[in-house]
Amino acid sequence: MDDDISSTRPDGPSRRGALRVLGGAVAAGSAALTVTGTGAPAGADGERPGRVPKDLRPGGALDRMVADLAAKDQFSGSLLVTHRKRTVLSRSHGMADKRAGVRNGPETRFALASVSKLFTATAIHQLAQRGRLNYHDKVGAHLSGFPAEIADAVTVHHLLTHSSGLGDVFQIPGFPEASKTWNSTEEVLKGAVDLIRRTRPSFPPGAGDQYSNSAFCLLGAIVAAASGQPYYEYMAEHVFRAAGMRDSAFYTKPEWRADSRIAHPYGKKPGGSERADNLEDALFVGLPAGDSFATCADMDRFAHALLDGVLLDAAHAELMLGPKLPRPPREDPPHGAAPSRPSVFAGYGPITALAQGQWVHGHGGGSSLGASTSIDFFPGTGWVVVVLSNYEAGTSEPIGRLARQLVLDA
Repeated sequence: MDDDISSTRPDGPSRRGALRVLGGAVAAGSAALTVTGTGAPAGADGERPGRVPKDLRPGGALDRMVADLAAKDQFSGSLLVTHRKRTVLSRSHGMADKRAGVRNGPETRFALASVSKLFTATAIHQLAQRGRLNYHDKVGAHLSGFPAEIADAVTVHHLLTHSSGLGDVFQIPGFPEASKTWNSTEEVLKGAVDLIRRTRPSFPPGAGDQYSNSAFCLLGAIVAAASGQPYYEYMAEHVFRAAGMRDSAFYTKPEWRADSRIAHPYGKKPGGSERADNLEDALFVGLPAGDSFATCADMDRFAHALLDGVLLDAAHAELMLGPKLPRPPREDPPHGAAPSRPSVFAGYGPITALAQGQWVHGHGGGSSLGASTSIDFFPGTGWVVVVLSNYEAGTSEPIGRLARQLVLDA
């Protein structure tokens, strides 16, 4: 991760999550492709319009790159760039449902993959703020039935920072077969936690770094235990509704099938060359580690609700976002990555980086089923960048990488 905010870690056979790489080269060319949404220069009252780089505006390098990738069928999704809560660039390309002929648009809800970890982390910090839990609490203080090496040793801190050693729930033997039998929100979370109870940490808590979907599933179960409210109900009330995210939820598979506003996931099957609609391969509902749904606008609202004291008080927001553990450098930086090397850390939920003298916070995610997502927010300068795609993992990375570098250079 020489130039990476965070390495891309595997989240099981169909998922992976991490904040994507900084930097990148501009893709030449543009395409005469119909898009939805509008873009306009942004800035605070009295700010000179020139403060917004031309390459972030409509018709600029970022806009051209997105159109070019979409024209080549290498991107399907939506992009939103805002500056101090004003829209700089909003674009949507591709299809939300190819069979039904429904196009992606600004109101399209996308599966977020591991970006959802930001919401679970927010819930944990809310409960810490209310005195319902402590960051040093052991798993056994909230959840029963775990072996001593988890119950008495793994803390909330370890779970938040991917230092628990618990690994990936999606790769636990028996997960694919068991998950197909889960047909309610209760069964999904309970089933995942039951599988995690049978595992053992791959290293002593705090002794290593391993991206962990299992850890965030346990954090979701702790949210339910500490709040006395089912996890999915808590998230709907205290995160999505509280942040004004009116188009966001942990939608169930039946809701996904029925709602034309929710983008279908498209990805290539192993050995295949054409993308298929993989909705039927998804879980009944996403786990606390991934696959809630949101629009780009709602993700922008979330960033500001977090920074503006709506979701957390200033102290707990700072605690959530601040650097906790250094992340190891990536050994295979992407072609065209920025020459400067940001200092990358695990926060308490987000991945955070110090790049070119600026703090960048956020997360990313992806799934081979059909999701490639990221959000970056820059509290020092007021920028937010959201990229949501219903194509397989990695397809949105060049867009996020260029957008980040343009913001850092602004």
